[in-house]
Amino acid sequence: MDPFFAWDSCRTLDSKVRDRLVTWPQRPPGLPRSARSREAWLRARPGESTAFCHPFLKLPGSRRHRTLPDGLWLNFGGSSAEPFVDIFCIEACGTLQNLLDKRSRFAPTTGSLMAVCPLPWLLGAVMSKDPTPRWQLTGVLREAPTQDLVMPVRDLRVIYGLKLRHYQGFGQHQVPQAHEFFMPMEALLAEDGDKDPALQALVGRATAAANFFD
Repeated sequence: MDPFFAWDSCRTLDSKVRDRLVTWPQRPPGLPRSARSREAWLRARPGESTAFCHPFLKLPGSRRHRTLPDGLWLNFGGSSAEPFVDIFCIEACGTLQNLLDKRSRFAPTTGSLMAVCPLPWLLGAVMSKDPTPRWQLTGVLREAPTQDLVMPVRDLRVIYGLKLRHYQGFGQHQVPQAHEFFMPMEALLAEDGDKDPALQALVGRATAAANFFD
């Protein structure tokens, strides 16, 4: 049996999910490449190291209330004068109350979420095996930054991982919003789950490109 399913009191559900997601690639698995625009995907959370803070989401003007998804991928776009970011998130929900709370954080509003990339994260290496500083891969920074990079979120897609009984119940009684996608927790925690064709197909649908004819 996969040891990730031997849940115990020593490790939280969130930590198990993050242990899985840290093995996922810099680009969300199964996401089709766009022929319409430049793409610059980086995995923001979880990171290989906890030595420095990682990107987070917040509302404009807020200094205290932050959203820290279990999994967060950033697709940098725009220019150095007007950068923006598209985001792909994964949230593990152990209870229905937890699901309701996390859904409220990503609910459509008239304002925009902001993505904050701390300076140490931008200057850090993209991976332990790749020393390239992350800022060089964003495509929106012309030189090494000296402060945090704060950008508006242009597009948002989020996948919620639910325990099987919650997953089945939600599918019977609820209708997802356009940016929401759902999967069983077992599939999210499965070994090499990012290589699962079914999971990749779900991620492939979790994109604005799926709304176009070709």
